[in-house]
Amino acid sequence: MLRMRTVFAVLFALLLAGWSLAPLFTQPDVKAQAGPRSQEQKKKKNPNATGTPEEEAKKEEQKVDKSAPQSAISISTDIVNVEAVVYNKKTGAMLQGLKKDDFEIYEDGIKQEVENFATPEAPVTMVLLLEYSKLIDVLGNPAGGGFEYGRVEILRPAYEFVARFVQPKDFISIVAFDIRPTPIVDFTDDKRKLMGAIQLLIRNNPAFSESNFFDSLKFVLRGGKGDAVVLNDGEKQEVDKQGNAEYAGLYEVDARTAVLYIGSGLDTFSKINFDEARKIVENSGIPFYVIGTGNLFLKMYDQYLDPGRGTNINGIPFDRMSMLQAQNTLKTFSNATGGQYFPITFAGEIPSVLQSISALVRNQYSLGYTPSNTRKEGKRRKIQVKVNLGDKIDPKLVVIQHRQTYVEAKEKK
Repeated sequence: MLRMRTVFAVLFALLLAGWSLAPLFTQPDVKAQAGPRSQEQKKKKNPNATGTPEEEAKKEEQKVDKSAPQSAISISTDIVNVEAVVYNKKTGAMLQGLKKDDFEIYEDGIKQEVENFATPEAPVTMVLLLEYSKLIDVLGNPAGGGFEYGRVEILRPAYEFVARFVQPKDFISIVAFDIRPTPIVDFTDDKRKLMGAIQLLIRNNPAFSESNFFDSLKFVLRGGKGDAVVLNDGEKQEVDKQGNAEYAGLYEVDARTAVLYIGSGLDTFSKINFDEARKIVENSGIPFYVIGTGNLFLKMYDQYLDPGRGTNINGIPFDRMSMLQAQNTLKTFSNATGGQYFPITFAGEIPSVLQSISALVRNQYSLGYTPSNTRKEGKRRKIQVKVNLGDKIDPKLVVIQHRQTYVEAKEKK
């Protein structure tokens, strides 16, 4: 088995043979981590602007064809946004060309009025969230033999996704984390910058054994301060007085969004717990797609793992319960948000999984409604989406993937 993993690592290295293995970070033209609404992006969207931002916004509003399909639903304080993917369970084919009247939304069993609707035509704004701690080295090669085994499980899917599935006008950000999240590259549609971000991770070693997954997920959704990337090409990254990079997070983006997480799901010392992380994920309205690593490790070494909290490998604590809880966490987060969980055991599964994720992300119907229930007690509400297709297809074959729940606001007393 280790010989096979060695061959796999060598093949991955050959795939990246054109990259220098210099010891310092070298990422050309990386801009400051300013979040998804950076000035650079705004200029790209309206390069011919001549007036103030307010004047330009007013001009654009006057140009909008109200009858044309919109790429993003509107936002209000009470609106609940739902991204729904509809496909044939038997064939896997996406059901396209659906209209607003084809959908029904129910909240806690009560039908809601679909106020906003958009078809799957807009580009994607996505965060690649990558686990990058010493945990991945152990999971990738618990018997020892080099860092590349664990790194391959994380970086190969990221590399292939960027190389094969990122399309023009998609805006992608890459965030890696161990004890803290680090925005490696801000939201960009430049594949060269995205490849440079992955190159940084290949050239360097994880610094900590901690893997603070919950904190990092909160970071990419709500924003915050993360570690700054060190560059050596003469370009200085904008940081605050403490040397931290500011990051806005996907909450600030009014577009078709998603998170693609590649990692084990293990969390060591996050400041927030599972329940807090779940609430943040549920209320984001952002689909959470997962490529789960560590699956091969669990299958190979499950019989040797302590069922409680006693297993220690290479100085890092592991046990069967933690591994199973991590997998359950990933399933819970992906199901609750309308994403999907893909546990990876062998490298041969990666292309088909990435193809599935790309298809799911690009065929999301955006729906929005204002809840008829005005209660504000901080309770969880259940969402159900139905599609009426008449005699076009057997209803038993229709799968609707969408966010399942959210937690209502709690009125302050």
